[in-house]
Amino acid sequence: MMRYLNKEELTIASRFLFLSMTIIVIQQDIHRFQNSELKLKDAYIGVLKNMEEKALQERRQLRKVMLQKQIKVMKLDRNDSFSSYLFLCQGREEKRNYFNPAIRQKVKAIFLELMQKSLLPDQDDSAGI
Repeated sequence: MMRYLNKEELTIASRFLFLSMTIIVIQQDIHRFQNSELKLKDAYIGVLKNMEEKALQERRQLRKVMLQKQIKVMKLDRNDSFSSYLFLCQGREEKRNYFNPAIRQKVKAIFLELMQKSLLPDQDDSAGI
């Protein structure tokens, strides 16, 4: 397949895409926990909200970079097996098809990354303790 976006542009666009999907999953989970009968649901909701804030913060940064580099991501099509997206950058475009189970794995990896960042304090934060 011929590449029309360079590696950096593709990395930025795909991180934005999968991070956006992860944010949706986190928001859905927050809603499910809020409506659950769990005894300690506030603890779970707290972690999820922290994850959501970190994800939204990263997505805001990605949006700024995408605006500067004129990168856009558009959903084209989805069926039971694949989802298609169009990546646009400064007049160049590239269509990418993703196997839906592979999308789930990418979202899961970002979810776990955000969970780890939310549960483990940053080095800078623990310096004053």
